[in-house]
Amino acid sequence: MGTISKDFSYSEFERSETAERRGIVNVIATAKVRDSIQALVVNVLQPLRTALGVEMPVNSGYRCPELNEAVGGVPTSQHLMGEAADIATPMPLRMARKAVEMGLPFDQMGIYNTFVHFSHKLGGPQRGEIFYSKDYKGERL
Repeated sequence: MGTISKDFSYSEFERSETAERRGIVNVIATAKVRDSIQALVVNVLQPLRTALGVEMPVNSGYRCPELNEAVGGVPTSQHLMGEAADIATPMPLRMARKAVEMGLPFDQMGIYNTFVHFSHKLGGPQRGEIFYSKDYKGERL
């Protein structure tokens, strides 16, 4: 599908080791999903990437229903709609702090030990909800 921004492409959001292992075809199939991914990148991920000046690999982006089930995702996951991405980072709290400091319009930001989950709704207000994984051992905001 191509490039979304200076540092992100649609293929990053389709890539999944689980899908490859299991032969699941995980492709962005609708304009709404494509537009949702673009909104997440333009409004949250690219501004954060530019501010931090670090690589921000997408661990998990868009998930088709079969992939979402395979990884144990909830049936209401924003990943299914292209509204969420898990970004790998060795310093999740630093990334989370920067997102808050910048006032980025995230719907949810989940802090895990090795990544940060960001979501952004295509339409409607963003909740600005922050949560921590049950396994997260680090400092909190």
